Amino acid sequence: MRERDRREVIRDEPLMHAPIRRELAGGPLTVPELAARLGRPPEEVLLWVMGMRRYRQVVEVPDSDDEGYFRYELVASDEEVLA
Repeated sequence: MRERDRREVIRDEPLMHAPIRRELAGGPLTVPELAARLGRPPEEVLLWVMGMRRYRQVVEVPDSDDEGYFRYELVASDEEVLA
């Protein structure tokens, strides 16, 4: 499988938020776990997760897994906090 141009991967970021959110709705996951579930390369998923992290849609769980990868979880929306 050929490596996609970084600009292509970044352009796909808004399209990947919903699938990533769906996967994280079941609980925290690492980037490799997300990549496997989404069927996408880990380096692409990392860029998308870091974008979501930058805009505080996801956060790292304080502890890493056995292999040293951080788990990411969804940030509760204001609506969920108020409910």
